[in-house]
Amino acid sequence: MTLSLLSKTLRAGLAATTLAIAASPAIALADYPDRPVTLLVPAAPGGTTDLAARLIAQPLGEALGKSVVVENKPGASGSIASQAVAKAAPDGYTLLLQYSGYNAISPHVQPVDWDPIKDFAPIANILSAPQVIVIRPSLPINSLKELVAYAKANPDKLNYASSGNGALQHVATELLKQMADIKIAHIPYKGTGPALNDLLGGAVDMTITTPPPLLGHIAAGKLRALAVTGPNRLASLPDVPTVAEAGYPDLLVSSWFAMYAPKGTPQAVIDKLAGKIETIMKTDDFRKKAEAQGAEAEFMGPAKLGEYTQQEYDRWGKVVKAAGIKAN
Repeated sequence: MTLSLLSKTLRAGLAATTLAIAASPAIALADYPDRPVTLLVPAAPGGTTDLAARLIAQPLGEALGKSVVVENKPGASGSIASQAVAKAAPDGYTLLLQYSGYNAISPHVQPVDWDPIKDFAPIANILSAPQVIVIRPSLPINSLKELVAYAKANPDKLNYASSGNGALQHVATELLKQMADIKIAHIPYKGTGPALNDLLGGAVDMTITTPPPLLGHIAAGKLRALAVTGPNRLASLPDVPTVAEAGYPDLLVSSWFAMYAPKGTPQAVIDKLAGKIETIMKTDDFRKKAEAQGAEAEFMGPAKLGEYTQQEYDRWGKVVKAAGIKAN
């Protein structure tokens, strides 16, 4: 083979390789998915994180033409599932339905083997759920302003329950304490259920948590709701003011439940998933199912979710540091 012919052959081969590489994302997108997708959940079945995963999995599987299989991997404050996805192949077949408390708070409270910013590619936010500040009704308090005034007049007399050290309930109440400059003792429990039981029994004074476990007790007069930590009043609690209406506009606290892929997943796959999810979340059926659980269908695409993830991570890191919160 002459040098000229060899040169032409090499150039042709290089051109063909370049075209194949350039076409590969389109080919990958056209073929994706060609097998079931696994959606890991860092919590046990029955909670809001699991609910969010199952709420989106079925219609997303139908939209993609392949099943989206929910797999629960609870434990270690979300680290088991989070680490599994962080180390998974970045091909779009292993995804994570993450809870904000694990994403934005846990890494500040205890060492983890994954980074919520560096190890994941954001896809879409699925649900958001504001918190409700509730107290035992025997207290002489009827508003958030009165709670602050009572706490100032009686430092360390009040206490509050949380579902555990470093939980969103814990950190959110610490944020209130910092903003209002009040002292309220923390009583951690192993879960929302035990914390709520003691609140109903009068052993503790207050808590901050999501609406679903509270609504029936509020309606029965067993708990008194002081404020909702979202930007709007809840349809299920129309008479309860927002924290902004109560004088604390910066006490916005929501649990959010979002989908992520391993870092390095092709952008075409990320965008396809986000587009399908956005279409699903615009339906009345999805919105009504979310509202029935005291949550809101709040879509954020990849770029906005990425910005929000960073903002929440930074925000709660400052609160955790100021409160001196450490793992048990």
